[in-house]
Order: sequence, then structure tokens, then C-alpha cells
Amino acid sequence: MVQIIVRENNVEQALRALKKKMQREGTFREMKRRNHFEKPSEKRARQKAEAIRRARKLARKRAQREGLIGGAKGRR
Repeated sequence: MVQIIVRENNVEQALRALKKKMQREGTFREMKRRNHFEKPSEKRARQKAEAIRRARKLARKRAQREGLIGGAKGRR
């Protein structure tokens, strides 16, 4: 369950925090996916693409840990 605390009656800030949490958890993607019927072939293709994406991310993180590639760029 997502819980957001509203401080000093600042609802806009709380709403931004809520949207950010929901985005991180994939709630928006889930709602969009459930909005329309998804054919079984489309579901398999989506799940396969997600698995590939996860595997690549894991391999990239492992390579960064081992020092084979550089860390994250930007973010300064």
C-alpha cells in the first residue's frame, strides 16, 4: 500500500510524491495494460521483452561491479 504524508497542507507536493512512487512501482503501466484486452501473443511478447530488459540490466550492473564498464554517467 502506498502512503503519502501531506505536510503543511501542501497537497501539490504530496501529489507529486504519490505520482513518483506509483511510477516507480509500475502502477501506471499496470493500469494502462489492464485498460484494454491483451491478446495472448502480445502478452507473451511483452513478457519476453521485459525478461530480456531485466537480464540486460542485471548483466550491466554485474559488469559495473566487476569494473568491466564505467559507472553511471551524468547525474552531477
